[in-house]
Amino acid sequence: MPGNSQRRNATSRQGNTAGSGGRVRRALKGKGPTPKAEERPYHKAYKAKQAAERRASGRQTTSSGPRTGRPGAGAEWVAGRNPVLEALQAEIPVKTAYVAEGAERDDRLRDILRLAADRSIPMLQVTRMELDRHTGGAIHQGVALQLPEFTYAHPDDLLAAAVEAGPAALVVALDSITDPRNLGAIVRSAAAFGATGVLIPERRSAGMTAAAWKTSAGAAARLPIAKATNLNRSLREFAKAGFTLAGLAGEGEVDVASLPGASGPLVLVIGSEGDGLSRLVRDACDVLVSVPIAAQVESLNAGVAAGIALYEVSRQRS
Repeated sequence: MPGNSQRRNATSRQGNTAGSGGRVRRALKGKGPTPKAEERPYHKAYKAKQAAERRASGRQTTSSGPRTGRPGAGAEWVAGRNPVLEALQAEIPVKTAYVAEGAERDDRLRDILRLAADRSIPMLQVTRMELDRHTGGAIHQGVALQLPEFTYAHPDDLLAAAVEAGPAALVVALDSITDPRNLGAIVRSAAAFGATGVLIPERRSAGMTAAAWKTSAGAAARLPIAKATNLNRSLREFAKAGFTLAGLAGEGEVDVASLPGASGPLVLVIGSEGDGLSRLVRDACDVLVSVPIAAQVESLNAGVAAGIALYEVSRQRS
């Protein structure tokens, strides 16, 4: 019977026991101190730390983000009835249109639905919660557009196309132009005056967002735009291929109307809105040219200065 087994090493259950011999204490032994919040994968502090590390290393995510978008950040979102309507009227490329369930119908929404139908743009109806998540919490007023990720050309392909163009080759390089509207305006001017393409740096530069698309008036669809990991290295490659590098700078001693090398293959380098050309880019240029302006005006908008310079290059060539 139980407790009276005669088997070897059998133990009797009769009588009181003195304790568990530490067995229970060992079973309840913990797993060590609680990990810090940033070390727990499902904690918001962990996600914030990972995002900070990605930004520090220059990596970009490809998930849906806020409506403003970033270069290389994947598809951009345009949210709000007026921005969406303006984007459709400007014929900006659209991947998918979204409208929230129960969205109030007004003239703007009716125009949006009509334009989307005319362009055969897929229209999805989603909940407001889903639209909030897609647009990163932007004020979408029940409607948003998802734009396709812009496809940039490779700098080597742009160089090859420019070399093939011969003496008429003209490339516009942008040094840290951070305003997407300036980028769009320069792309539009470059296309208008026969440029082969536009070269922008991968970092510290505006990308082809909805604002840039709209300002370019569709020119971005006709002109290759290359993104260089290292702008200085790409400029040196153009110099080796026989291109004259002309930097547009307020302190340039040569009038843009007398730009040397304008009749041959040329790279026109435009500096940032505030600081102009960086030191390394400035040193890489063969000549610095300027647009003469009245003494009372400190400088010109980068997009305006680029348009004037491109016109002068075109005039000299003709």
